[in-house]
Amino acid sequence: MTRTRREPLYRQIKSHVTAEIERGRWGPGSRVPSENELVTKFGISRMTANRALRELMHEGYLDRRPGVGTFVRDPLRQTSLVELSNIAEEIASRGGRHTARVLELRKVRADQSLADTFATTLAATLYYVSLVHSEDGTPVQLERRFVNPAAAPFFLRQDFSRLTPTEYLLSVSPVDELEHSVKAVVPEPEVRRLLVLKLGTPALALHRRSWSRGIVVTDAVLIYPADRYELKSRYRTSPNGGLWYPVSADRRGDDNGRD
Repeated sequence: MTRTRREPLYRQIKSHVTAEIERGRWGPGSRVPSENELVTKFGISRMTANRALRELMHEGYLDRRPGVGTFVRDPLRQTSLVELSNIAEEIASRGGRHTARVLELRKVRADQSLADTFATTLAATLYYVSLVHSEDGTPVQLERRFVNPAAAPFFLRQDFSRLTPTEYLLSVSPVDELEHSVKAVVPEPEVRRLLVLKLGTPALALHRRSWSRGIVVTDAVLIYPADRYELKSRYRTSPNGGLWYPVSADRRGDDNGRD
């Protein structure tokens, strides 16, 4: 690490650590120098070393285990906060292997809340599916989805261990409107078990509702382990910050001069 006068020492330590990670010298699970080792190596104070490692932990680079050490954290997986994404395609784009385990696939009767959501009558028939999506064997999403039979009459005949509900629904009912909301949740014991979450680990719940040709097609809650996933999107904006359109990965740097 080359010291500079302009940058605070704790930031220089952070830059050194992140550079080693980005170069691949310290891969996921690798132990990084302790506070004492950083103090000795760079001649800094313990407070400076502590601040650097603490901030890197909060930024998602490191995982500090009391009494054991500080380790490089596995990179957080990402899904779009607003765009309608197919988790199987997301995983494939990262070079991973997607698998799905179907927990339930059945008809249900709408209670008042579901009747309001789908603009239908109380006790109307809806379809329901729940499944766990995994990436390279690690659970990354619990999907709980209600579907309007009028939009997808053959939904219950599909093998959702081979194709995702999102993929199938897009093939039969093209989406023309989406509604998303996200909140942090304390996962119930069943969710912790299915997503293999440690006690006290929070989860992110993405609530998604979609419309096609003026009717509600689906209402879903997608639950992600917060220590393995983040919800993220990038957009084009007008000069005053108004939303224009999302910038997907394959469009970045190739806008052909468009504003």
